[in-house]
Amino acid sequence: MERNIIIEKASYVPVPKRGVELVERKGIGHPDSIIDGIMEEISRGLSREYIKEFGKILHHNVDKGQLCGGATEVEYGGGKFLKPIFFLLTGRATEEAEGKKIEVQHIARETARNYLKGVVRNLDVENDVEIDSRISGGSKDLVELFLRGPAVPFANDTSFGAGFAPFSDVEKIVLEIENYLNSPEYKQIHPEVGEDIKVMGLRQGDKIKVTVAIAFVSKYMSSLQEYAEKKAKVKEDIEKKVKEITPLDTEIFVNTADHEEKGSVYLTLTGTSAEMGDDGSVGRGNRVNGLITPFRSMTLEAAAGKNPVNHVGKIYSVLAHEMAFDIVREYPQVEDVSITLLSQIGKPIDQPKVASIVIVSDEYDTVKDKVHSLVDKQLENVTEITNKIVEGKAKVF
Repeated sequence: MERNIIIEKASYVPVPKRGVELVERKGIGHPDSIIDGIMEEISRGLSREYIKEFGKILHHNVDKGQLCGGATEVEYGGGKFLKPIFFLLTGRATEEAEGKKIEVQHIARETARNYLKGVVRNLDVENDVEIDSRISGGSKDLVELFLRGPAVPFANDTSFGAGFAPFSDVEKIVLEIENYLNSPEYKQIHPEVGEDIKVMGLRQGDKIKVTVAIAFVSKYMSSLQEYAEKKAKVKEDIEKKVKEITPLDTEIFVNTADHEEKGSVYLTLTGTSAEMGDDGSVGRGNRVNGLITPFRSMTLEAAAGKNPVNHVGKIYSVLAHEMAFDIVREYPQVEDVSITLLSQIGKPIDQPKVASIVIVSDEYDTVKDKVHSLVDKQLENVTEITNKIVEGKAKVF
């Protein structure tokens, strides 16, 4: 059956050539990213357990988690918790099959604890965190649809995924600043930099302004003066990093809400604002490419925690992103590509209702058939996305 792939020549001006561009990233320690990461790890953990016990992934969608912020009292050199951070893990998962029971709640809670220990270095997970799992069995209709899928699964929703490529300089800057500051190498040199890092990039014409919010960790600071010195050093490091990415004039701002004269600064006990009342919900943060890009094609799908077998909101989002980058890598004459994949519930996921590919290229007539073939081939191999997700080779936030 021929796939409904539509290739079009773009009528829009590519984002990097527009007068204004906005890009955002919520770092791994942001409350929205923390709960995204936890629920995605739970999905991966359940998937591995299902494969171990039954030789295949069983139905689950654990994509409705909530982080409720705690409360702390912070001072230079330390501080204490007044109220723990609370996590509510919700969603649906198969708890029994073929006479065997799966300890879903145990897997969920232990996965959450281990994830937090690995991501938020200065959080005492055993004493300052509360976790409640309310994951339950799934809808009989969706479970049945999941099970009766052939080699190519049936879509469990009518939904779409979107992707684009290549990244603009602003998108690269925003993504790489957070990756750089949250890298193990940088943390070894600057342990005072917490994991809750939010980056917002604005380009007007050929000038870029980047605002970075960093939750500094109190135990590595002895005074307001040391805070100011270390903040200045991080700003300097960011400026050097940005020069490696773009020749455009770029101005960096760090913790602009600070009022150092009054001693009011972004100082935390753990390195995340989740400790002081900031909440987090699955799907409120980055898209699968790691960014929030209001000037680009996007979907509001919460990819984290959804099953990687037939939930098209997740699979098509990852696939559209990979397709877009494969296209610009394979065909450099494509200046810009925007992809939208739409599913129809109950239909094979390799047969989207439509695959819309919009390209910017001076060689459109030459390249369009090649792009069509590449997209068709990737849809044919769509089930490969499942393994990439389970193995952690495909990021979803």
